[in-house]
Formats: sequence, structure tokens, C-alpha cells
Amino acid sequence: MSKPEISPAATQALEAAAFRALVAHLRANPQVQNIELMNLAGFCRNCLSRWYREAAQAQGIELDDAAAREIIYGMPYKQWQAQHQKPASPQAQAAFAARQEGGEGH
Repeated sequence: MSKPEISPAATQALEAAAFRALVAHLRANPQVQNIELMNLAGFCRNCLSRWYREAAQAQGIELDDAAAREIIYGMPYKQWQAQHQKPASPQAQAAFAARQEGGEGH
């Protein structure tokens, strides 16, 4: 099957739907810690919220980090941390530090 012709408007709608599905999936799986996401995929919820904020600003929409994080997390960041964030294991911290040293940080 060849790649179908997709209009720019349809592409944007599909990308938006995929983004909403990703955010919903992350909200439904708060047990997956940000450090685990960083270590495995090179991005986390905070990266996603920063990208969202940067996209808003590119469109002339002022959005601060706290507001962007609330959009991604579905609640204020401090509340999410209190409810879901666990201390990172020494192994996860070491893997994260290695990524940072290797220039693979976010």
C-alpha cells in the first residue's frame, strides 16, 4: 500500500489526534515515571509540556511553564508530583546521568 495523499489540514488534524492520544495515555499511566521515560525514550511529560509551550508561543499565545504542565499532566504539576512521583532508583539516576553526560539530555 502506498502512502495516501493527505491534505495539510487533514495532516494537522491527524497529528492533533495522535497528540491527544499520547497525552491521554500518559495521564492514564502515571505509574510510568518521568525519569523512566527520559531513560527509555529521551523525553518525558515535562519535555512535552515545554514543546507545547514553545508551540503556543510560536503562535503568539503566552503560556507559562505551569500552565503548559497542567495541560499535559491534567492537574497542577505539584499535585501530580505529590500523588504519583516516586523517588528515582539509583539505577535510574545513573542511567539518566549517563544520558546527560553523553549529550542525550532533554
